[in-house]
Amino acid sequence: MKSHEVLTLIEEITRNDGSHYYEVANMVQNGRAELAAVRGFIKEVRILQLNIPRSTNVIKYEEYINNTFTMQDEGMTYFQEWEKTPEAQALVNKILRENHIA
Repeated sequence: MKSHEVLTLIEEITRNDGSHYYEVANMVQNGRAELAAVRGFIKEVRILQLNIPRSTNVIKYEEYINNTFTMQDEGMTYFQEWEKTPEAQALVNKILRENHIA
């Protein structure tokens, strides 16, 4: 099932092993990550930047996410980390740089 997520923020997710990664998400997905932290699936999530510009890179990454993943609902029993192809990771890296995070 194709999703229609509009990505509007950058967050940092800390896994239970203490490692972390950056994700481009939205408020609904951030809420899911917060719920995952409460349930112990991840250690922590924090928003680094809200209302990021809709650059070409954000739109391309949005397309990748929407075509690749089904969004979890509140009944989730695990936290699904969005695995990235090398091309998708390159888009995230560009988005981070555009927003002065990396």
